[in-house]
Amino acid sequence: MEVTFKHTKTFRYEIINGGPEAKTVLYVLHGYGQLAKHFIQKFTRVPKDIMIVAPEAMHRFYNSGTGGRVGASWMTKEMREVDIADNIACLDALDAKISEEYSIERKYLLGFSQGGSTAIRWKIHGKPKFDSLIVWASSFPPEEIDNAGRLMNSSNHMLIGSDDELCNQEEQKILMEEYASYGFKISPYIGTHDINEITLTNILGKVHSI
Repeated sequence: MEVTFKHTKTFRYEIINGGPEAKTVLYVLHGYGQLAKHFIQKFTRVPKDIMIVAPEAMHRFYNSGTGGRVGASWMTKEMREVDIADNIACLDALDAKISEEYSIERKYLLGFSQGGSTAIRWKIHGKPKFDSLIVWASSFPPEEIDNAGRLMNSSNHMLIGSDDELCNQEEQKILMEEYASYGFKISPYIGTHDINEITLTNILGKVHSI
């Protein structure tokens, strides 16, 4: 008989541009097998008036074998629904902490790869009200299709690289059409399954100027 129980856990996150004058926050959710301290380095050239907060997923593991490089995952197929609920609760608590410590006026959310699905779930079911959602190289979580209408926002964007090694051309076409049907602005770019600096700068320029 399977039994579950709740217990506290310590989470970590990374911040850049976290000065007292911070008025805008961009939460960035990393992909499968990444760590927040490495992922946040992709955002070091973001305008200084945007504070970057990178939460780390709760499940850490060795990327290969029993040693070496460590990565983290937002969930697996085991206890999936429980992990989804725990992710949202943890992210809500993080946002409450950030909102208490800083005078935040605007909130953006970016999710890359596996973090994109987590970002969508947080946007739909979480407490924060985000001014923009940016989904980068991520499939749409199938259980949220009926809730896609709650994402309708002219400032939501979906990005994917032309040479994404995890998604072929036909799959990309289907994915872009799906996101477009949910009201996302689609921004394909020349590149692989990674955060493209030029594309990031362009998208944030559009979002942050509104």
